[in-house]
Amino acid sequence: MADGDEAQRSSTSGARSPEQQAVPELEVAYPDEQLGAKMGIEITEWDPARVVGTMPVTGNRQPFGLLHGGASAVLAETIGSTAAYLNRIGERRPVGLELSCTHHRSALSGLVTAVCTPASVGRTVGTFEIVISDDEGRRVCTAKLTCVYRDATPRA
Repeated sequence: MADGDEAQRSSTSGARSPEQQAVPELEVAYPDEQLGAKMGIEITEWDPARVVGTMPVTGNRQPFGLLHGGASAVLAETIGSTAAYLNRIGERRPVGLELSCTHHRSALSGLVTAVCTPASVGRTVGTFEIVISDDEGRRVCTAKLTCVYRDATPRA
């Protein structure tokens, strides 16, 4: 990996990397009490063109021992929303509008990895494709997240 590429890789756990210093909101956006953290989701790489994250299957299974489809949806929305945020214009913030998931196969153990790429990003709407794969690189789920970009409003 080239020196310039190192700034494009990061993790939400551990010390702040140069990437997190450049986008500190991402570190703040995923505190321990949030759903993604409770499910063990880690964002391992982020850049406007590609966001990658992982999630353990253990702890995110349905009663039959398979990765829960809802867990895949949470992973997809977490990674897709991060990509939407990185692709925003100015201070506009992405808000999820639609999430669709197609589950192709089950995962029983290990980690699943989500890779998100922008399909179309405009000033008002962004659509992102998320592919979730198992440890062997087999596609587990394909998701599409559409976000609308809204003007930032102050928090109460």
